[in-house]
Amino acid sequence: MKHRKQNKPAPQTHPSASAVPSYHRILVKHGLIEKTLSIPDAYKVFLKVGADPEVHKLRRQIAHGSKMKHVPALYLATAMALQGMTKKELEALKLRMEEKRV
Repeated sequence: MKHRKQNKPAPQTHPSASAVPSYHRILVKHGLIEKTLSIPDAYKVFLKVGADPEVHKLRRQIAHGSKMKHVPALYLATAMALQGMTKKELEALKLRMEEKRV
């Protein structure tokens, strides 16, 4: 009786992608921060973005009444809110973030 080899595919995780937190990738994807920004600074920007009234309003629409108890769900809701914004809205958000930094 022949036994089949159980070939498990190697995990295709890119080392740099797994080392960077999701909030950093979300902000870079939407052009709100540079890729070279440090992770602690990116987290501060992410908190500011999440606290922005426009993002908060969109995030509430996405949540649709369910309480965001888990941090990944909050990241996902913020990412979806940013994805739902137009380029003009993203530029305005970027300007508001610049004003808060200064």
